[in-house]
Amino acid sequence: MDNSTSVANHTGQMDFILVGFFRQSKHPALLCAVIFVIFLMALSGNSILILLIHSTAHLHTPMYFFISQLSLIDVMYISVTVPKMLMDQVMGMNKISAPECGTQMFLYLTLGGSEFFLLAAMAYDRYVAICHPLHYSILMNHKVCLLLVSGCWFLGSVDGFMLTPVTMTFPFCRSRVIHHFFCEAPVVMKLSCSDTSLYETLMYLCCVLMILIPVTVISSSYYFILLTIHRMNSAEGRKKAFTTCSSHMTVVTLFYGAAVYTYMLPSSYHTPEKDMVVSVFYTILTPVLNPLIYSLRNKDVTVALRKMLNGEAVFQKTVK
Repeated sequence: MDNSTSVANHTGQMDFILVGFFRQSKHPALLCAVIFVIFLMALSGNSILILLIHSTAHLHTPMYFFISQLSLIDVMYISVTVPKMLMDQVMGMNKISAPECGTQMFLYLTLGGSEFFLLAAMAYDRYVAICHPLHYSILMNHKVCLLLVSGCWFLGSVDGFMLTPVTMTFPFCRSRVIHHFFCEAPVVMKLSCSDTSLYETLMYLCCVLMILIPVTVISSSYYFILLTIHRMNSAEGRKKAFTTCSSHMTVVTLFYGAAVYTYMLPSSYHTPEKDMVVSVFYTILTPVLNPLIYSLRNKDVTVALRKMLNGEAVFQKTVK
């Protein structure tokens, strides 16, 4: 009897407690309902975009292939954190076990890292399309696109495999209360009672590389794109190029801005409240904004969507 009680107590102590941001709200039920609606909008918006791209022949291009991958990441990204958060609020629970915490951390690090590199691949695609249009079909063929996307997923998983095991193997002998709504690595690391200064430095360097390499690719791509657009004689061509690139740059600014705050700014800039607000922005709001940005500002997508809503056939055989 004593042994079973001891085991139960030890198991209970292994759980983390997610404080979340519902406790700070005067109307938690209303906030829960709003987040649930946003969650459904993100799932439906990204799913519809994926469906349109895969079922409409004229959207079978590298650019839309990358957009469909971005939508897939967004669906998985928001599903890693929001369902658990909503269920905890509805059920009146706020605990998460160490394995669940590690799994959640690994998935969001992998998906976030993959999105970093995918946005860089999308910038490179736009560079080739605008600066080298005659060689576009050769430089961005189906095999190259698959290799780029596979590389993005692989590099994202490297981020998850590097940071998650190290973070979760630190001894947590202090409070196990996580002042967040999910297991984000920097927040969980603060609970450790051991010296984490070396790990913090390594995590900072890792995040700098994860952000710096894609940002370099994106900046270089758009530098040459702007030079090419400046030399264009056609006003319509310039407008189309700007529209396409501005959608991508909007997404890049939203996602990278939040990432820089979370992983690169010194701890003196951080408070639990600010961290949660920024995390809500890039884990909940960004996935719902991306399909709106790429659909409302894209004529091809809006035409395909209008056909689908009107009941016209959009399922066509893929053109290779």
